[in-house]
Amino acid sequence: MGTPRRVIGAGAALLLLGVAAPGAAGAAPPAATVQPQLLVTGLDGGGSGSAIGPGGDLYVTEPASGELTRIDRRTGATTPVADCLPPLLPEVGPGGAMDVDFLGGTAYVLVTLVGADLGGDDVVGVYRVDGPHTCTVVADIGTWSQANPPEGFEIEVPTGVQYAMESWHGGFLVTDGHHNRVLHVTLDGGVREVLALGNVVPTGLSASGHRVLLALAGPIPHLPENGRVVAFRPGDDDVREVASGGRLLVDVERGRGGVLALSQGEFTEGNIEGSPADPDTGQLLRVTRDGGLAPVAGPFDRPTSMEVVGRTAYVVTLDGEVWTARLHG
Repeated sequence: MGTPRRVIGAGAALLLLGVAAPGAAGAAPPAATVQPQLLVTGLDGGGSGSAIGPGGDLYVTEPASGELTRIDRRTGATTPVADCLPPLLPEVGPGGAMDVDFLGGTAYVLVTLVGADLGGDDVVGVYRVDGPHTCTVVADIGTWSQANPPEGFEIEVPTGVQYAMESWHGGFLVTDGHHNRVLHVTLDGGVREVLALGNVVPTGLSASGHRVLLALAGPIPHLPENGRVVAFRPGDDDVREVASGGRLLVDVERGRGGVLALSQGEFTEGNIEGSPADPDTGQLLRVTRDGGLAPVAGPFDRPTSMEVVGRTAYVVTLDGEVWTARLHG
């Protein structure tokens, strides 16, 4: 999970599990002020998406193994929750169980890049975790995406490359970094587009009421000025910029002291397509009053998602680690 992996190229950049297209190296970002502390290491299937469960524990998806794992936030103890999710396709590289969230105390997992268009035989969509060995498809996003392709640019993966999910109004908002849009998925299988975007590569999101914050990685080569946090209301085409200036943003969360964004890091010029960010260049950033992004904690090794509880951020990385950062302010 921690090694560079190929990902299908496209006119709109494909970003999955922190995998990005090649970019040019820039000036080193300012140093963060908080040193992260290691909480968990050695997740067998690597790390991807995350969520805080009903009991307050951290839940993390492991794409390589098709597992969902619960983590005690105080001790770092891990407990397998489910092993019934489709694993990633080795010949594709990224994919599988991408993200997790909860509705009514039940875990739901977003799965991508496992469909027939890439040689797989599993459903691309949202799965409900019914038990340790039983997962049920509740929404087939892949079939809907094939029947409703995005307009305005060429695509290479008809089923899409979904990255993150967030509970919203009895269902889930889902980002697609390849089709450059946000979908709303319901538990009865309904799928609809709520926001169509240009080539900006939407990744993580955070919803509160009717307002949604969305992280944008930006197109190749994922320059800092294209790494943005925006706000929108589902169903409304009006998108407002909140901040910019982060290299390849993969997540956004509200926390004490403001809005936080997660940058996966910098790139070395000449990286082949599908290379991840340079090791140990990821940062946790805070939105500033002037619309910038200032470093708060780091470095992290190719982070993929984060959760914020009180004044503590929990950052999941590509190589199966979870780090904590105590926030100030």
